[in-house]
Amino acid sequence: MTRSTMSPSRAADGTNPRRPTLTQVAELAGVSLKTASRALNDEPNVAEATGRRVQQAADTLGYRLNGIARELRRGATSALVGLISGDLTNPFYSAVASGIERELRQHGLQLVTANNDEDAELERALVDAFLERRVRALLVVPSAERHDYLAVEGNRGVPFVFLDRPPDGLEADTVLIDNLGGGRAAGQHLLDHGHRRIAFVADLARMAPQQARLDGFVQAMEAAGTEQWRPYLRTDVHDVHGAEATVRELLALDAPPTALFMTNNRLTTGALRALRGLERPPALIGFDDFDLADVLGTTVVAHDPIALGREAARLAHLRISGFTGPAQTVIIPTTVVARGSGERTSHS
Repeated sequence: MTRSTMSPSRAADGTNPRRPTLTQVAELAGVSLKTASRALNDEPNVAEATGRRVQQAADTLGYRLNGIARELRRGATSALVGLISGDLTNPFYSAVASGIERELRQHGLQLVTANNDEDAELERALVDAFLERRVRALLVVPSAERHDYLAVEGNRGVPFVFLDRPPDGLEADTVLIDNLGGGRAAGQHLLDHGHRRIAFVADLARMAPQQARLDGFVQAMEAAGTEQWRPYLRTDVHDVHGAEATVRELLALDAPPTALFMTNNRLTTGALRALRGLERPPALIGFDDFDLADVLGTTVVAHDPIALGREAARLAHLRISGFTGPAQTVIIPTTVVARGSGERTSHS
């Protein structure tokens, strides 16, 4: 892979190594700073022997030209496209990045990535950092609640594409999962297997995908005329450990839920840990597919995160190529993949 990140490299002892400078190269080669620069940039009127001596000094010191800066000074454009996402250790975001990278590579573009850690201030700082590096386009899985501050930069020619979550306060290309339809389908699937006491366990409620999944689930419940799920609604459960604890708490109730709907892959993993070893576990559906879900027999609301990434990269390249039409929204479809856990019937 050619993907890089915005984090600096470190020496073995944990310190930031100092890079060799052009001044050091010139001193070692015994030439002026200007001559060293001209030699390394293959400019004319540098004697062949001098050029060899400067290159040898650069190789000895490990000096490398900043190719991006050099090309930009010459008037060329950057080949970099930035991605600001959630935690790339999450398989979902890794798959999205993979899809982006595959599409960009076809157009001679390179992906650089950074995590926003669901922090709005960090997201804004990363946007500034990427723009300073003059990326050709910026792809954002947003954590901030407002994005109108990007409008000026967008009008200066840097296209923005938003993934997974729509921007607020900004017209921009967006690629979304059918969260509403997926939430409704999951709820209906559990209803069809006789469940009414259904626990809905969600990540951060302020995030648009989580709210849309809840809205779709509620639509299914309302269409069935049931309110029995409401005591089992839990939100702002953000990691595996929190999900495990939440499911254990739900199962300890006097009237525990007979089914669980977990709204992302990490929460589903936590639920599986809580259900491990139970003789009669509740039914379980998770949003997002994940590795070994088929082996574990876990029913999921599946979608294609690689396709999400590819579509975002396609829209970015379209803008880079000069398309000036109105903002586009692409919806990635979802489907319920039945593997056994979501098909357990109610035993209450």
